[in-house]
Amino acid sequence: MAARFLLLIMMLVLPVAARAEALQLLMFEQPGCIYCARWNEEVAPQYPLTTEGKAAPLRRLQLRDPLPEDVAVASKPVFTPTFVLLEDGVETGRIEGYPGADFFWPLLAELIADAAAE
Repeated sequence: MAARFLLLIMMLVLPVAARAEALQLLMFEQPGCIYCARWNEEVAPQYPLTTEGKAAPLRRLQLRDPLPEDVAVASKPVFTPTFVLLEDGVETGRIEGYPGADFFWPLLAELIADAAAE
């Protein structure tokens, strides 16, 4: 009985865990960016603790650095911060700029929901 229960749990949890690892949120930033600093103050501390942060772990990149080989974006960001949601290394959506926490969270939730729906 316990083995069947464990098997059922694994069948339900593993696809969700695999899906969560497929998503990643890139944050393109640069030194002196006041909106990056605001995001770091208002969002960064709780980001990894949120549903969104668990679904799409944060990866920081410098705006002027070359793109990593495992990242494919529709176009290279031109200003900071730019947040790019990746699924399996490919861009599925982005948020350009930081309009404040009240706007950031719903925009990010929508990007994640859209990626999950595909």
